[in-house]
Amino acid sequence: MPETTAAQLVAALKLNVLVGEEWLDRKVVTADIHRPALEMAGFFAHFPAERVQVMGMTETHFFNELDPSTQLERAKKLLSPQTPCLIITRNLQPAAALVRAARAARVPIFGTALPTTRLISRMGHWLDNALAPRKTLHGVLVDLFGTGVLITGPSGIGKSETALELIQKGHRLIADDAVEIRRPSEDILVGTCPPVLANLLELRGVGIIDVTKLFGAGAVRPDKRVELIIRLQPWQEGEPYDRLGFDSEYQEVLGVKVPMLTVPVAPGRNLAMLVETAAANFRARTMGMAVDQELLRRIDEAMSGK
Repeated sequence: MPETTAAQLVAALKLNVLVGEEWLDRKVVTADIHRPALEMAGFFAHFPAERVQVMGMTETHFFNELDPSTQLERAKKLLSPQTPCLIITRNLQPAAALVRAARAARVPIFGTALPTTRLISRMGHWLDNALAPRKTLHGVLVDLFGTGVLITGPSGIGKSETALELIQKGHRLIADDAVEIRRPSEDILVGTCPPVLANLLELRGVGIIDVTKLFGAGAVRPDKRVELIIRLQPWQEGEPYDRLGFDSEYQEVLGVKVPMLTVPVAPGRNLAMLVETAAANFRARTMGMAVDQELLRRIDEAMSGK
């Protein structure tokens, strides 16, 4: 299960450590964030202790109005050993009871100048990415006409060579050979490249090239949403390949169904042009321009004698 730490959260959001610099190794295991409201009034039923806790101006001022014994009682429930951290916004300072409870439970307290809603928005986006389910796939990820296309197929079939020709046509490379896929939300997949392989392309017989040095910084990008998979496979006689585009194939990745096209590879076929055209046609379909449906309409009209 993906996880991150309080230290990484501090670095990403530029938080100030107010209490517990020695406890920055606390694990954050969920992207959900909790803003304790009813808890300030003493209602702790269903309290999600495992979430990052955020106190804004309202919660802080309400807490400060409580008598000292009530403050300590509620602070101990709010800052339990399961709580990864507490963040206080708008540069507000934690009450003494919060500091005491934090030290007892070894829970760090952070501060930020950001308003609460803005902090939660930024932190939610960062946690969604940091804690997203992920896996590594063998293939090449390219950006074609704004569409993230994952090219897959057996080793040696020409994936990297196809990517090279696409780069020469002005498209952009995200990852070659190893594509790290993460799912930041329920139906979105984002692909990126392992840092050690960033901007590199392996060409059999040539070696490894640095795409940025040969084609410029505009020939690459750090990540891209995966919207289409194109599977290259050797041409097989008798295989019923789709010729009209009526068949819909999908490949499931991390629980998300991604549209997939199978492109047979044979001598004389221009793979880069086929992949480029497939991506353009996919983009046209998403914009409502379905050529296969137009063909069916024409056939219906011809058969009805119109």
